[in-house]
Amino acid sequence: MVLMTLAIVAESAPLKANEDGVILVGKTRVTLATVVAVFEQGATAEEIVYRYPSLNLADVYATIAFYLNHQSEVEAYLQQRQQQSQEIHAMNQARFDPQGLRDRLLARKTEQ
Repeated sequence: MVLMTLAIVAESAPLKANEDGVILVGKTRVTLATVVAVFEQGATAEEIVYRYPSLNLADVYATIAFYLNHQSEVEAYLQQRQQQSQEIHAMNQARFDPQGLRDRLLARKTEQ
C-alpha cells in the first residue's frame, strides 16, 4: 500500500486592487464590497457565484474566509470606500446641480 501525503500550502486571497484602489475578487470586476454585502445578507458562496457567474466558487470561499479572518480591516476598508463615494457624490452634486440642469434643459426646449 502506497501512502500519499497531502502538501498543505498557504494560498493568498484572490484579491487585487485596481488603479482606483477598489479591491476586486479573482480575475473579475466583482468587488470585495459586493461579495461581502451579499454574504452579509445571508447568501451562500454558491448563491454568490450564481448571482455573479464570472466568479469562481473557490475564489468566493477564499474571499469569505479572508473577510472572516480580517473582518475589522475589511470593515475599515469598506467604510473608507463608502466615505470616498459620499464625498465624490457631494462634489458631483455641487458641480452638476440636477435642478439647475433641469431648468437649463427646459429653458433650451422653450427657446426652440
